[in-house]
Amino acid sequence: MSENKVILGSEEWCSFPELNIPTIKARVDSGAKTSALHAINIAPFIKNETNWVRFDINPIQNNLKTVIHCEAPLVDKRIVKSSSGFREHRYVIRTNLQIGDSNWPIEMTLTNRDSMGYRMLLGREAMSGRVLVDPEKQFLLGQPTTDSLKELYKNAEKASTGLRIGVLASNPELYSNKRIMEAGEMRGHEMHFLNIKECYMRLDAQTPEIHYRGGIILDQFDAIIPRIRPSITFYGCALTRQFEALKVFSLNSANAITQSRDKLFSLQLLLNSGIGIPTTGFANSPLDTNDLIKMVGGCPLIVKLLEGTQGKGVVLAETKKAAESVINAFKSVNANILVQEFIKEANGKDIRCFVIDGKVVASIQREAMPGEFRANIHLGGTASIIKVTPEEKKIAIKAAKAMDLKVAGVDIIRSSKGPLLLEVNSSPGLEGIEGATNKDIAGEMIKAIEKNFKIK
Repeated sequence: MSENKVILGSEEWCSFPELNIPTIKARVDSGAKTSALHAINIAPFIKNETNWVRFDINPIQNNLKTVIHCEAPLVDKRIVKSSSGFREHRYVIRTNLQIGDSNWPIEMTLTNRDSMGYRMLLGREAMSGRVLVDPEKQFLLGQPTTDSLKELYKNAEKASTGLRIGVLASNPELYSNKRIMEAGEMRGHEMHFLNIKECYMRLDAQTPEIHYRGGIILDQFDAIIPRIRPSITFYGCALTRQFEALKVFSLNSANAITQSRDKLFSLQLLLNSGIGIPTTGFANSPLDTNDLIKMVGGCPLIVKLLEGTQGKGVVLAETKKAAESVINAFKSVNANILVQEFIKEANGKDIRCFVIDGKVVASIQREAMPGEFRANIHLGGTASIIKVTPEEKKIAIKAAKAMDLKVAGVDIIRSSKGPLLLEVNSSPGLEGIEGATNKDIAGEMIKAIEKNFKIK
C-alpha cells in the first residue's frame, strides 16, 4: 500500500487551486490532528443560501504587501487547542489541496499564524491514508525560487489600506479580546493578538525595538489596544510606553492606565475635577482605625484593597468590630486600603457607563446576587439596560477625561446625595454590556482608532 502514498518531508510547498493560492509553504506535522491556514480579516457570509467565509491571506512569510482574497464554503466552527495550550474558536473550511501531482479535499481551520514560522500546517487528518512522512527530509516535491515566487504572485493584490492593529493582552480566549479582534477584522484591518508575557524590549536611543516570541520584531504596527490585567500592570504599561516611543498609536496611553490603576491617586484626580465620590478614608497606620471609621460615617462601611479589581479585595464590614478586624488584618500584611462610605440605598446596584472617545456609547445597570453587595458581572451580578440621566452621563464623560482615557468603564452609584462615582476602569469588559445592550462596543473601539487616522 505504501507505494501509492505520497512521501513528504517535514516541510513542503503546496497549493490551493480553489482559493487561488498558487503555492504556500507548509509545516508537515503528523503530531497535529487538524490542518490550519493563516488567515486575517475573517468574515462569515451567506452565498446561494449557504454559509461561506471570506478571508485574506499573506501567503509568503514576512511579506505583508502580497495578499490574496479568498472565499470558501463554511463547514464548521470548532474549538481548537493550540500547541501553547490556548483554546480558540476557529472557522473550518473544506477545499482541494494540490501537493506534487496529487490532489484531494481536506478540511482546514482558519487562524492568524503571524507568530508561527509557517503560513500552513498540514495535520494528520488531511494526510491519513495518503501520505508517508520522512521527518529528516525537506521539500521532497521541490521548492520555488525567489524569482518564481514573484512571478506566481505578480497579479496578487496589494494589501488593503486597513490598519495593522495589535491587541496587547494576556488571554486570546477572553470574550472581550476575541470581540475586539473580530470587530477589527470585520472593518478590514489586520489584527494581531500580542501576548504581553511573550513580548520583550530593546531599550536603545537609536533603534528601540519590541520583540515577540521567536525573535519577531514588532515594527510595523499602526495602533495597539492595551488590555492589561491588574497583575501585570507594571510590565504591560512598560510595553505600551515602548510602543508609544515607536510612534504607535495607543487607544489608552500607558500614563492613563497607570494612574487609573492607582485607586487613591485616581480618586484624587476625580475630586480635583469636581466629581463626587462616596466619602473615603486612607491611612497608613492601624493606630488610626477608630478615627478612620468615624471619618466615613461609621458602619456599615466598605474596605477596599488599592490593588483589587472585578470586586476582589472589597469587603463589607457591617459592625465596628468587624471593620476594625478587617482593617487591622489588611494593615498587618502591609496592604494599602481605602475605607469608604457604604451607600445602603443603592441596594446592591450600580451603573456601568462605557465611554469611548468622549461619548457614552452604552450603559447598563448591574445588580448583585441575593446576599451580595458587589454588582460585578464576574461575581455573578446581572446586567440590564438602563437609561442614564444627563447628570450621570456628564459624570462618566468628565471622569474619563479626568483620567485621560479614550476607553473607560465608569461605575456610578445612585445615592440620596445624587450620583456618585465609584471607579474608572481602563480595560472594561465587553461581555456584560454587549450582551445586555446588543451594541457593537468592540466596533466602536475600532472606530475610535480609525478616527485618529482620519479613516471614514
